[in-house]
Order: sequence, then structure tokens, then C-alpha cells
Amino acid sequence: MIYRTLGRTGLKVSLLGYGTGGPSQFGARAGVDRAGRQRIIRRALDLGVNLFDSAEGYGASEEWLGDALDGVTREMYFIATKWGPPLGERAGRRADLAGLAESVERSLRRLRTDYIDVMQFHGVAEADYDAVVDRFYPTMKSLQQQGKVRFIGITFPLKSEPRHEGAVKALREGPKLWDTIMLKYGFLNQRAAKEVFPMAIEHDVGVINMAAVRLSLTRPGRTDEVVARLKSEAVIPRGELPDEKPFDWLIRGDVDSVISAGYKFGANHPAVSTVLTGTSSIDHLEANAKALEKPALPAEDQERLVRLLGDSAEPD
Repeated sequence: MIYRTLGRTGLKVSLLGYGTGGPSQFGARAGVDRAGRQRIIRRALDLGVNLFDSAEGYGASEEWLGDALDGVTREMYFIATKWGPPLGERAGRRADLAGLAESVERSLRRLRTDYIDVMQFHGVAEADYDAVVDRFYPTMKSLQQQGKVRFIGITFPLKSEPRHEGAVKALREGPKLWDTIMLKYGFLNQRAAKEVFPMAIEHDVGVINMAAVRLSLTRPGRTDEVVARLKSEAVIPRGELPDEKPFDWLIRGDVDSVISAGYKFGANHPAVSTVLTGTSSIDHLEANAKALEKPALPAEDQERLVRLLGDSAEPD
């Protein structure tokens, strides 16, 4: 396993991290039981994974993660979790009204730990950014001073802001506030490389890539549909990629699948510290870890993806 420094936190995190959200929801949607979750986490640890990401809003994922990590020496892993500020569309949800401090206490209990390595404001839209900083950041800073939170991060909406408007605003206006940011970066969404990543490198902000490979690359036929739409929108010239299996040309050498190519691309940028996988399959987990043993595509393939899709901003 390759390890990279997570920005100014100084944490040496595994290039492959494990996320308990996403489509799988820690295996809940695939029928994975407690024993299955424990097998996944223990295999991840065996592979060298040391960063585990969750959120209060991911159902019972925090509790399940705490259970799966029970008995593992705390210094062997880092925990990142999240709280969604009650703003915008969340304002009317009773579950979000208890407050940040209470949420952190719940997360500590569920995760069976005395501290959270990275506590993140979750899904902050550009329009809500100022309110989050004004209303909630002081509380987060207080929790950090109490030792309950080591580092402070922020994540942004995946579907409503695929061009990362919130991330751009955060790093332009308050880069010293954020130890980490979490967003999507992959060859179907390369927008972060234009503005966000240069600022993250400049200000030493750690980047957690939450969705290098997601629905558009993993669902049968979904990739074909996305590429067909991008051709119809003139994002991709019609003759550049085949209509069916448009990215199979990436499979060569140590790239054994399009998904493997997606992980390599998502980890290749120097701003990225870790790429999350949320798989509930040990076979897929092992394949993803193998892909990141060499986190780079052949230079000509990397350049072609950037040339064809450098302006793409697919939300999933």
C-alpha cells in the first residue's frame, strides 16, 4: 500500500481509503451482515488501509464501523466522519437540529473512540458556505480545542454541484479554515484539476477523493449512456470513442479493467491524498487495492482522457 500525507494534517494515509457511504451504504443494500462487515474491515486493514470514512447521515454506518474496528489498536487507523449542517434543504429535518456538539458526542459513542481524526461539515453547498463558517465553525473549533476532533474538513454536494462551486469558494475565501476537503475526481469529472487542486496544493489542504469510480463506470450500460449523451452535447467528438464499451481501450498492461483505470486516474493527481472505495465485496476491495499499487495510467492514455474529458463534470 502506498501512503500519502493528508495535507497539513501530517497524517500518513493509505492511498486507498474505505468509505461506509455511497451506493453500498457499508453493504446494507447488498445484504451484508455483521460478520460480513467485520470481514471487509479486517481485510482492508490487512491490505494496509488505514483511513475509514463515515457520517452520521449514513444510517447505522458509524455504529457498524465502530463495531468492526473494535479491538483494533486505535493508532493503526484514522477515522473521518461528518455532520450535515441544518441549512438549505436540511433545515426542516429534525434529525439535524440537535446540533454539532451533540452530533460529535454521538459519533464518538458509535465509533467507540475518544477522538475523531477528521470531522467534516457534510455536503455544504456554495450558497450555504458563509452560514456554515459563521454559525458552526466556532463550535467545531471549540471541539478541536477540547481534543474531541483533531482536524477539520468540509465536503460538498456531489449531484447539485458537480463543477465544485463550493470547493472553489472555500479555498478562495478560507483556505486556512480547512485541513481537508472531500470531493469527486475521476475521468468523467475532472473539474477539480482546473481550480480546486492547484489551490489545495498551494495551501496544503488534504484532498479526499470520494468517488473516482461510481455508478457511471460500474453499472452495465451506464457508461455507454453517459458517453452517448456527452457526444450528443458535443463534449466528446463523435468519432473519438466507440459507442459500446467506450473505455475498454484503457485495458492493457497492469490495467485489468475500466474500474482499475478509474482508480488509477483518480489517484494520479498529486493533490489527491486518498481515494475512497465503498465496496461491500472483498474481491472488489482487493482489486481496487491492487490497482493503486501503481497509481498511474500510461502517459498517452492519461493525456487522451484529459484531452477528451478535461471539461467533463458528471455528478456520479
